[in-house]
Amino acid sequence: HVQLVESGGGSVQAGGSLRLTCVASGYLHTRNTMGWFRQISGGQRVGVATIDSNGKATYETSLEGRFTISKDDAKKTVYLQMDNLQPEDTAMYYCAAEYAIVTRPLEVKWYSNWGQGTQVTVS
Repeated sequence: HVQLVESGGGSVQAGGSLRLTCVASGYLHTRNTMGWFRQISGGQRVGVATIDSNGKATYETSLEGRFTISKDDAKKTVYLQMDNLQPEDTAMYYCAAEYAIVTRPLEVKWYSNWGQGTQVTVS
């Protein structure tokens, strides 16, 4: 079982940047997929960006170019750099992990480990 803790959310003005951090503790299988999802109040949770243990990154198409996912395996940490933030990016952002290379990594249903979320507000 792995525990995930997110940080780095906050309030920014449109055009600003934030970097989210997700630290995993406990057992994390060497083959894994980790990623970021977001949920607008009252809406469904959707995939933002993921990265697997081979280093393959997958992005929601409309976000690629503004958002960048990266990881530090030694620290069991995944980052999400978000640039040129817009009000529509306002959401709760969640970190997720799965003990496999997920073939459709932006789909919520494949992940069994979730963090508590960090709020991002863009005005």
